[in-house]
Amino acid sequence: MLRVQNISYAYLDEKVLSNITFSVLKGQCVALVGESGSGKSTLLKAIYGLFDLDAGKIFWKADEVLGPAYHLVPGMPYMKYLAQDFDLMPFVSVAENVGRFLSNFYLNEKANRVKELLELVGMQNFADVKAKLLSGGQMQRVALARVLALEPELLLLDEPFSHIDPHLKSKLSQHVFDYCKKKGITVIYTSHTPEEILRYADEVVVLKEGKLIEKDNPKHIYELPSSEYIAQLTGEVNLIPVSYLGVANDQYLLIRPHQLKISNEGFAARVTHCYYSGRCYIVKALFHSIEITLESKEYIEGNFYFTIDT
Repeated sequence: MLRVQNISYAYLDEKVLSNITFSVLKGQCVALVGESGSGKSTLLKAIYGLFDLDAGKIFWKADEVLGPAYHLVPGMPYMKYLAQDFDLMPFVSVAENVGRFLSNFYLNEKANRVKELLELVGMQNFADVKAKLLSGGQMQRVALARVLALEPELLLLDEPFSHIDPHLKSKLSQHVFDYCKKKGITVIYTSHTPEEILRYADEVVVLKEGKLIEKDNPKHIYELPSSEYIAQLTGEVNLIPVSYLGVANDQYLLIRPHQLKISNEGFAARVTHCYYSGRCYIVKALFHSIEITLESKEYIEGNFYFTIDT
């Protein structure tokens, strides 16, 4: 179990993390989300022990996570951290990079382990290729295989699929998270992709300006967001004043595009743009003085009516 207790950290005079407290159970997958600069990557590094905290403590089980002031080699041995720069050795092969931390006393076992991991990330055909010759997405896949090599107890992933081609991303992320669940590896990862946040996380931790503002399961985060900021992190959302719906107060509703249904009567709006997205058309429309987004099975233009399905 991971326990983060009232931690704070600042770069020089700029506070990046402020009084953050949360816990993670063994085997859970937790997504860290927030706008750029909210402190996600810094929090991952702090959990790994790359910083000496200004305040608070971090524990993995009964062990306190300590920073560089206490360790010649930064980082905790039972954790693995995948940074956005991958940290591969450029002039050695893919297989050597993956087996970098594996023992050479059992060469057959090492070779089999490297083969298994390269198959997991779809890089088995590049085993003998030097890392410097790979694309950014291929490097990221090799880096994923490397951090999994010793089956860490806690895996920290900073945007682990950001460089991978869209047609491979879904399959690869599914394989990696399924593998970690099967092995009981606790995973904390950052992402800006709604599908990665909602599909794989058991819980979502939301950061804003270095503070933890929400911790909940993905279903509640998506369906019952407490603010527009939180809603936008997991997909597009419409902010509709209740007064526009005929109710006399100053509140507003957070409505997902799929909750707005085109109908023969209801609220009047006018199409400004209509885009084909594959499974449906994305409609941008003017409702009173605001732009709203909704989905349609057919191309539409001009004036129309919609209802709200909550």
